[in-house]
Amino acid sequence: MANQGTENTGIIRACEVAIDGGVTKERAMLCIKVSKSRGIWNKAGLGSRMAKPRVLALTVKRSSQGPKPKAFLRILKYSAGGVLEPAKLYKLKHLSKVEVIANDPTGCTFMLGFDNLRSQSVAPPQWTMHNTDDRNRLLHGILNMCKEMLGRLPKVVGIDIVEMALWAKENKPAITDQVTTRDGPVASVLTPTDSKVTVENDLVSQAEEEDMEALLGTYVMGIGEAEAFSERLKRELLALEAANVHALLESEPLIEEVLQGLESATACVDDMDEWLRIFNVKLRHMREDIESIESRNNNLEMQSVNNKALIEELDKLLECLRIPSEYAASLTSGSFDEARMLKNVEACEWLTGAIRNLEVPNLNPCYANMRAVKEKRAELEKLKSTFVRRASEFLRNYFASLVDFMISDKSYFSQRGQLKRPDHADLRYKCRTYARLLQHLKSLDKDCLGPLRKAYCHSLNLLLRREAREFANELRASTKASRNPTGWLEASTGSNQTANSSDTATVSEAYSKMLTIFIPLLVDESSFFAHFMCFEVPALIPPVKIGSDGNQTNDDDMSLMAAYGSDVSPSNSSSELGTLNEALQELLDGIQEDFYAVVDWAYKIDPLRCISMHGITERYLSGQKADAAGFVRQLLDDLESRISMQFGRFVEEACHQIERNERNVRQMGQLSYIQRFATLATRMEQYIQGQSRDLVDQSYGKIVSTMFATLEKIAQADSKYADILLLENYAAFQNSLYDLANVVPTLAKFYHQASESYEQACTRHISMIIYVQFEKLFQFARKIEDLMYTITPEEIPFQLGLSRMDLRKTLKASLSSVDKSINAMYRKLQKNLTSEELLPSLWDKCKKEFLDKYESFVQLVTRIYPNETVPSVAEMRDLLASM
Repeated sequence: MANQGTENTGIIRACEVAIDGGVTKERAMLCIKVSKSRGIWNKAGLGSRMAKPRVLALTVKRSSQGPKPKAFLRILKYSAGGVLEPAKLYKLKHLSKVEVIANDPTGCTFMLGFDNLRSQSVAPPQWTMHNTDDRNRLLHGILNMCKEMLGRLPKVVGIDIVEMALWAKENKPAITDQVTTRDGPVASVLTPTDSKVTVENDLVSQAEEEDMEALLGTYVMGIGEAEAFSERLKRELLALEAANVHALLESEPLIEEVLQGLESATACVDDMDEWLRIFNVKLRHMREDIESIESRNNNLEMQSVNNKALIEELDKLLECLRIPSEYAASLTSGSFDEARMLKNVEACEWLTGAIRNLEVPNLNPCYANMRAVKEKRAELEKLKSTFVRRASEFLRNYFASLVDFMISDKSYFSQRGQLKRPDHADLRYKCRTYARLLQHLKSLDKDCLGPLRKAYCHSLNLLLRREAREFANELRASTKASRNPTGWLEASTGSNQTANSSDTATVSEAYSKMLTIFIPLLVDESSFFAHFMCFEVPALIPPVKIGSDGNQTNDDDMSLMAAYGSDVSPSNSSSELGTLNEALQELLDGIQEDFYAVVDWAYKIDPLRCISMHGITERYLSGQKADAAGFVRQLLDDLESRISMQFGRFVEEACHQIERNERNVRQMGQLSYIQRFATLATRMEQYIQGQSRDLVDQSYGKIVSTMFATLEKIAQADSKYADILLLENYAAFQNSLYDLANVVPTLAKFYHQASESYEQACTRHISMIIYVQFEKLFQFARKIEDLMYTITPEEIPFQLGLSRMDLRKTLKASLSSVDKSINAMYRKLQKNLTSEELLPSLWDKCKKEFLDKYESFVQLVTRIYPNETVPSVAEMRDLLASM
């Protein structure tokens, strides 16, 4: 008991540490190690799973807000390091039932039922104690705590209340009144007066106890002294023995009669025993005979049952081994006409089932090695190979004959003056007749589909390429459009040649019509091929069809193969997707050449139409993102790359045309390609559709960069007129692209770049004109500024060439006829300009620049030569304004 108490104290301390580290006022009253298992309802009753070690702890938490404590039942588990940690918490006020499991012979397993659990359909956990004393101690503590703190008792099932009361009485000293924790002794909520367990009714009521005391009080035992009471008992015992002896002597005759009756009965019993022995021997012989008969009968019955079962099994086996004559005829020599396809499919279904039934999962393993089974399996394999060979040969010839018939009929293709939309509805209808046959061929021999797929791809590829070639040829022949010049920026091209370019919208419409007709056709053929040839890929999503007017259209033939859909697993889908793409490459390979021919033809007529064709292609490409026809997406990608390449050739040629301006003779005024680029950009903006914005912006960057670089090189060839050439052409670039730069961010960037270059050229040219007319004046100021870094301003008038006399000479030479000098600046500025509209703004800039420089000169002179008279800035401003 001492060891048990010490161990219990250690568990209580560990539990209190695990609960909250002793921070709160919650204290453990009772802690017992248990085993947790989860009950499972089955046919045999309530079972259990593997037990887990747990600790049940009864805790009490005294609230600071009220005197009434709260009782809890805590479940603690052991962590990986063997340390207790909280697992679950139950409020004792919700305890409604305590049930001891009847199936446990030890009586140590019980369940606790709470009325607030969310799912009552799940069996509550079972708790198993080490012995009944631990069980009684825990249940006794729970019941007394409920009675004391809650004023009620839960329902008790499966345990004798009297047994509990007796156990509590015998183990009363073991129930302590206090629990020692690491904070010191804590008074227990279990008082001695409450140690008696009372459930529903007490053993003896108070009224019955009072009646028993009254009854005992009526009998006077006369117990005064012990010796007198002992003498009284001895006298009463002697009197009682004397009475018994007297009674025996009076009953002697009766005893003799009884003895005589016993002797006669003994004789009869002996006779009866002899008879029973005789009957027992006869019965034993009879029993042995019956057992022999029953044994033989059982053997016969067992033999009969076994023979009957054997006959049934043999009948089933014979049924599996029998080949119906009509199926054998269909598999070996039957026709593959459309009228007989139903019988051929039934024969395939039977053959597939027969082969499957002879495999071990469906056939008893004891039959697998029988000679009859092996022979029949070989016969079925021979039937399978024969049928697969015949069906494959027929289908290869059938595909080729269908396509040859269509190719030989010219009405299926576009002819002169008539564009024919390809129609494969009849072809697909005839192929669907053999769809179920292909599925059964796949289940019989998956390897046979490879040659069939190649044959179908080869035949249909001839038809598709012929249709695309005839359609593309007639499309180009029926489209009327005059060829636009390619030399948009050529120096030798007349200024009116690009302005009169013809409308080539029919070229883009022809390309759009090519895509509108053939892209849905190729997608449909890819989808039909994937289903018809039994590829295990996800169902193809019907793509969005875009008509030539930009609206969505629907294809009526997108519900193909709906009658025999197949289950597709993700693993098979991923494994066959690569095979499908390879087959589609073989099915549609070569058709891209006709699309390339249309793109090249459109480029020759009008290279700028590559912009609209690029937008059309991008729109179709975005509509095919969710489709499994990989070749169609690859075709559109290649077309987009082809168009980008052709447009890149046009941009390169335009750049070469701009660069050829550099080799010409000395040029003055606005360069020809500056104005033509505005016309080119306007036309390019008109052709933009959808996602072709990036293509055009890239071309802008390349062409404008070449234009500016070439302009700088031309200007460097003649340094005298370089700034005039730059400012005139940058101004022309801004004027021509003002409207477009407001709506096109890329052109706006180059517009700002031209504006900065224009301002720099204007500043250099105006400074040069001012210095030519007033060189001495501003040269004198520059000398003063240079000396101010080394000497003080007071010393400057004493320097050589900077005296007051020198200043007066300079002012007289430069400002004596300032009006003539200003007129000379205006004539100089006007002389070399070819754009008269730039003269007013340039002259204003020139006057402003001159006034700024002159104001700086006046401030400098006033500082260095304070007493010298210099014309004021206001006088100079009035003079400039009057001219």
